[in-house]
Amino acid sequence: MNAPMTLNTADRTESPSHLALPTPADLRRELPVEPPLAERIAAQRQAIRDILEGRDDRLLVVVGPCSIHDPAAALAYAEHLVALNRRVEDRLLLVMRVYVEKPRTTVGWKGLAYDPHLDGSDDMAGGLTISRRLMRDIAALGLPVATELLQPMAAAYFDDLIAWAAIGARTTESQIHRELASGLEAAVGFKNATDGGIGVAIDAMRSAAHAHRHFAMDPHGGPVMRETAGNPHTHLVLRGGHAGPNYATDSVAASRRALEDAGLPARMLVDCSHANSAKDHRRQPEVLRDVLAQRLAGETGLVGVMLEGHLAEGKQPLVPGGLRYGVSITDACLGWEDTAALLEEAARQLRG
Repeated sequence: MNAPMTLNTADRTESPSHLALPTPADLRRELPVEPPLAERIAAQRQAIRDILEGRDDRLLVVVGPCSIHDPAAALAYAEHLVALNRRVEDRLLLVMRVYVEKPRTTVGWKGLAYDPHLDGSDDMAGGLTISRRLMRDIAALGLPVATELLQPMAAAYFDDLIAWAAIGARTTESQIHRELASGLEAAVGFKNATDGGIGVAIDAMRSAAHAHRHFAMDPHGGPVMRETAGNPHTHLVLRGGHAGPNYATDSVAASRRALEDAGLPARMLVDCSHANSAKDHRRQPEVLRDVLAQRLAGETGLVGVMLEGHLAEGKQPLVPGGLRYGVSITDACLGWEDTAALLEEAARQLRG
């Protein structure tokens, strides 16, 4: 399962500025999704759809590291999450964040798929392989996999493993990402813009729900015109904005009205981090508790939450060779003990 890949790149041109990468077909052949796992992933996707469409009244919880930089620590986190799931699965559907791409406002480490060795060598071939293997291993544990789709070309390497996907605040307005979302089997959450406006996310949901014909890459790396059927399983992700948070009752009510006015289902997931927590990871619990209170008061449009958590609390600078195990190198995260206690509390409240 962990054998290194052997790829035939003899017919590909390499130069200092162009290095050959495996095609999606290469990677899927070396790290296949066998039928039993494919069936499990299909069931995970359906469970998320059931929540979005109101057939399941559990709370969708997308939880895990801000971004993955250490696959061993990520697997350890996944194992903890599997054990927790046994205690809360009656009221919560736990989905693990396996974010292997990191959006940057300017420059910086771009994520496991880009620079898996954390040293600026940008071994993308290795990063794609490591990322796919990790997602496959986590899905095999029984956890639905969530990720943010940032580079559309990268999506083809992972989209058969993903149960839930996010389109970030900086890319929700992108036509390319809307076309990509329209062809995914996974449910897709579109985040509101960085200024807090939800209009671009609503436009994205409407666009992704429709069929498209667009430029794309086939599994063998060739350019194709792709035709998509549209994705009916999109939703709004409220992550706050420059003006402050947008998870409180009045903001949620306004978002519900805007969705309904656009002819869209009123389904919203609250990102407890980012601007909703004023970028203070320790404030995520108060955001979650507010969402729970609204749900218990009858707000059925709040279908889920997102939390950033890792094995240990906080964050650390990227210093290769000197990193502490289980600590984020991007956004600060809740530690495991606090995350587990918070989610067990949430399950108790939702049991009534």
